[in-house]
Amino acid sequence: MIELENVPELVDPVMVAAFEGWNDAGDAASSAVAHLEREWKGEVFAALDAEDYYDFQVNRPHVWLDEGVRRVTWPTTRLSVVRVGESSGGRPRDLVLVRGIEPSMRWRTFCNELLGFAHELGVEMVVVMGALLGDTPHTRPVPVTGLTSDADLARTLSLEETKYEGPTGIVGILQEACTHAGVPAASLWAAVPHYVSQPPNPKAALALLNRLEDLIKVDMPLGDLPEDARAWQLGVDQLAAEDSEVAEYVQSLEEARDTAELPEASGEAIAKEFERYLRHRDDDPGESAPRGKSRESHRPRPGEKEPSASTGDPDTAATDEESDDESSEARRDRGGRDRPDEEGEGG
Repeated sequence: MIELENVPELVDPVMVAAFEGWNDAGDAASSAVAHLEREWKGEVFAALDAEDYYDFQVNRPHVWLDEGVRRVTWPTTRLSVVRVGESSGGRPRDLVLVRGIEPSMRWRTFCNELLGFAHELGVEMVVVMGALLGDTPHTRPVPVTGLTSDADLARTLSLEETKYEGPTGIVGILQEACTHAGVPAASLWAAVPHYVSQPPNPKAALALLNRLEDLIKVDMPLGDLPEDARAWQLGVDQLAAEDSEVAEYVQSLEEARDTAELPEASGEAIAKEFERYLRHRDDDPGESAPRGKSRESHRPRPGEKEPSASTGDPDTAATDEESDDESSEARRDRGGRDRPDEEGEGG
């Protein structure tokens, strides 16, 4: 049995996990959890034994100097706890953050160990975040899909019941392990443009946090992430301007995306986006907009059109949720980098 010391009793805790590797295109998911750890000052209370799960020739340890003393950091998975306090749902809710590297071996034991922590901490739900490569333009809101294997959970939380078949990673395995153990579980997948997949991708990380906020009804501390997302998009815009072929390809993706979108956003989507804007504005009423821009200019107002998202892949694509950092005017002359050899999956 796992015995936890110096861990306070948690209130309605949700476990949020992300793993570097195959399921983390652009490091979007692991960056999102790392952002929450920093903003909420998460306290690490446990780390899995690295020798049980990692091949050190694949994920090598790092040597560093600590005031002249050489130390070694081993690749592993760490758990931290954050006391969120009052949530947007009107009640306190705490989070258990899990961040690590996809294990090299013993995946079933790895998942069982994480489930042991979840049981001891009274976790009510597990949300695993991932990112995949897709045919989506960087100029549009990042598509995020919420998936679950639980038909009841799909109905109550407006998630898609996964129908994916094929190779999977630790995100898919952990989600299935939770389902078989009777723990409600869901996964959130952000679609990252395959032509600009190199990390970091703050725009995709922001989209995941916005979708997580809607799912678990906890206000996410965004910090500098919206500004970082805007800067990332401007950087990709500049790269596209230097290559006409890339610009033409991005334009074709935009046209395909726009054709698949509804002519108008639903009233529910507009209301949800405006509510998020009001919550974050109220959190920092005196905060000035970065670089001379108004905070309101980056979020839709009631009655404005909010595009829906689609990657064109019915098994792994995202269809409903988007990041809120997208401007209402999307230019056509944007692009990125070459497509890598490997792609993620949506299991």
